[in-house]
Amino acid sequence: MATRWRGVAAEFDVSFGRLCAGAVPHMVRGLPTVPAPTHVLDAGTGTGNLAGALSDAGHRVTAVDAEPTMVDRAATRRPEVTFLHAALPHLPFADRVFDAAVASFVLDHVDRPRHAVRELARVTRAGGTVRVSVWPAAPPSRLSRLWDEVVDRAGARRPPELAPPAGGLARDPRGMARLMAEAGLDDVTVSEASWTFRVPAEDLWVGVEAGLAAVGRTYLAQDLATRRAMRRAYEDLTAGRADGLLVLPATALLASGSVPERGPAAAGAAHCPDGGPGARDGR
Repeated sequence: MATRWRGVAAEFDVSFGRLCAGAVPHMVRGLPTVPAPTHVLDAGTGTGNLAGALSDAGHRVTAVDAEPTMVDRAATRRPEVTFLHAALPHLPFADRVFDAAVASFVLDHVDRPRHAVRELARVTRAGGTVRVSVWPAAPPSRLSRLWDEVVDRAGARRPPELAPPAGGLARDPRGMARLMAEAGLDDVTVSEASWTFRVPAEDLWVGVEAGLAAVGRTYLAQDLATRRAMRRAYEDLTAGRADGLLVLPATALLASGSVPERGPAAAGAAHCPDGGPGARDGR
């Protein structure tokens, strides 16, 4: 997973990183603030947006990522946070050393999401919080529909490696509740978080050309003529926007649970809303 993020930290920041940043306030809200300072792990920190927000909220933060260039960029921006090169599902920490552990849009990319959540629970103290966010599987978001139309207009072919990881992540409320409970967490809740994604159209295309998200991997898999056709299709579809700014709704699923007193092995009760899932971004 780390390989395709290599050397694209700056491109991620200006494009899809802005999309992911919309979930940051929802990930931070409601995390325990006692004992003070609460020690929080941010697993899969990327360029550190969530880690920085956790620090601003008064938490002591340790953050890890699989890609060293992401870690380097994040550490430069937020020197008060401890950044390390590490990745789920194998974290270099002892049991129960954090008061909370969060992973924002990481389970979408790991092969064994249940093992990843168990690892988050392992390093979190009894009674502590584990919180994750994922992009819902359905219905497709407006951004996802935009990418589909770009690909179709250009006559591009989607590469076979875009198939989802084999871990069987069910990116809907009931599936996420089941995942958290099967990972041994108690008091599981799943909710939707929604925000408005605003980004200059030119900046978002920077992420595509860097190979980010499913559309970026599709773009890099094409010949030069098809790449140019994708760019033309994107420009046609985004033309006429005020100041070249795309304004799109975004939705994520947030799942939270607490680590039981006997550790993460015991399954907990799960709750999820009756409503259906939200949108996905096409990553």
